Amino acid sequence: MIQISNLSKSYNGVYVFKDMSFSVNRREIIGLVGRNGAGKSTLMKIIIGSESPDEGKVDRPSGYQIGYLDQHIHFTKPTLLEECCQALSEVEQYDHYKAEIILFGLGFTKEDLVKDPRVFSGGYQLRINLTKTLLENPDLLLLDEPTNYLDILSLRWLRTFLKNFNGEVIIVTHDRSFMDSVTTHTMGIHRKGLVKIKGPTTKYYEKIAIDEEIYESTRVNQETRIKELQKFVDRFGAKASKATQAKSKQKQIEKIEVLEKLSTQYRPGFRFQYKPTPSKVLMDAKDLSFSYTGKAEDNLFSNLTFRVESQDRIGVIGKNGKGKTTLLNVLSGITEGASGEIKLNSNAVLGYYRQTNRKDLHPSNTVYQEVHESNPELSVSSARAICGAMMFPGDDADKKISVLSGGEQSRVLFGKVIAQPANLLFLDEPSNHLDMESIEVMTEEIGKFKGAVVLVTHNEEMLRNLANKLIIFHEGHTDFFLGTYEDFLNKIGWEEEAIDEKTPLKKTVIKEPAQQKQSGKEIYSANKKLNRIIRMHKRNIEKLEGEIEKLEKDLAQKETEATDFVQKEPDSPKVVEMWNEIEEIKALIESKFADMEENVGELKKYEE
Repeated sequence: MIQISNLSKSYNGVYVFKDMSFSVNRREIIGLVGRNGAGKSTLMKIIIGSESPDEGKVDRPSGYQIGYLDQHIHFTKPTLLEECCQALSEVEQYDHYKAEIILFGLGFTKEDLVKDPRVFSGGYQLRINLTKTLLENPDLLLLDEPTNYLDILSLRWLRTFLKNFNGEVIIVTHDRSFMDSVTTHTMGIHRKGLVKIKGPTTKYYEKIAIDEEIYESTRVNQETRIKELQKFVDRFGAKASKATQAKSKQKQIEKIEVLEKLSTQYRPGFRFQYKPTPSKVLMDAKDLSFSYTGKAEDNLFSNLTFRVESQDRIGVIGKNGKGKTTLLNVLSGITEGASGEIKLNSNAVLGYYRQTNRKDLHPSNTVYQEVHESNPELSVSSARAICGAMMFPGDDADKKISVLSGGEQSRVLFGKVIAQPANLLFLDEPSNHLDMESIEVMTEEIGKFKGAVVLVTHNEEMLRNLANKLIIFHEGHTDFFLGTYEDFLNKIGWEEEAIDEKTPLKKTVIKEPAQQKQSGKEIYSANKKLNRIIRMHKRNIEKLEGEIEKLEKDLAQKETEATDFVQKEPDSPKVVEMWNEIEEIKALIESKFADMEENVGELKKYEE
């Protein structure tokens, strides 16, 4: 564990945080939250020693190793595998399989292992850094935005890895559902201080809201009390008969520690501009196929048919690099050369967010000017509200485009889409580069939008909250799925999660008479059914393990409480009641173990 004591850090005389103290205990996975600029990355850098605090210290045991996900790219080896294996300890240098397991989990293939790490895209190069960080197997992992540029499958793999990690973790991520799925505690930098609680982000934000409500109520009562005392002093201070009382009241005022009024915390607010339309169907795509080479064997998608209705929320999901963005480009007419037919309704007005389309921004313009030029009919307050929602509140909206980072420019592009009237939105990874508060507001507003939305995202919480249909890039082909994301997980699921890279499932799964042969379609269907069954049992086992762990913790607490109570009141009738409750928990644990053994047995049967 590590102990942080009275930590303070300032820049140019302005404190980022002050007198911050906390500990990271054994096997804790802590989600670090806070508004943009609150100091989350600064805190991590102080913990690893790359920055120094103004005051305070970081204590860690001798030999305690910390691994930090570096966003800077620096490769020295000729192949991906060699680059990653550098992170292994001396005794593990030839355990290449450890690197392969992580690389495959993060979306790399066997063919990628011998490629130069420098040839990969920026997103995949960050995955290489993540692989190296995980391979170090430190006591404490510091992960600053590890979910950036990961697709859904890689996120689900990383979630499992972190749950099984035998150490401590502090993680910063804008993906709230991912954070809540892996963390044991939530810790937030709030008003330059720190709050740490056991539980998910929801519990943390509830505590913050309650604490601030109590503070404000106390401050108002205090203010009222001071006014009453001061009124007495002003009225009777000059009268001899009341002078003693007035002095006493004055002393009471001086002893009161005056609470300052809390500054208003900015909450982003905006509304997508809607262009009314009477049409029920905005787009029809029939037998759509596309490849950059023009060859059928290179198709990114083939014979894809679907319809976009006026209030649809269609999620486009799959691994990175499989064609999700290309599909949106084809549908919007930006990329030509597709076969099939696309019919765009004459009443459809398209708004398309492409985070890489930064060339459309004018370097000399301000953020506000870019947003307002997208829709000159917007009021100044509405345009600035959109700027604020994109994390450019107040004077930040007057920054020039030329001084913004790539991520900041992507947020400006999204603000321009918000400002433009439309009834059909194409959104390509809109949650990238936003903080949790902005993503929450954006998800709400996508849900409220009166038109249709086609959404590419790896954020599973957004998919669960929004999508009523899916376009799935999966198992080497593309399917249109009539159902929610949860329906997809339950009925089909991610095939890649059931198949190991090195030992794929057996091709033939049903014994048939010798004279009969399975067709390719029958084999595929049988394997698909087998994989669904295996996934179901694995999910059941994981769920039961979590329930048993919780029950065992409850049992230990109840037994301690009962033992303490018996020593104080051995003859109380409550003793029997407490032990009966303990026996009920034990019986429930045994029942859960029996269910888990049954699932394990079935799983072994199907995996043989």
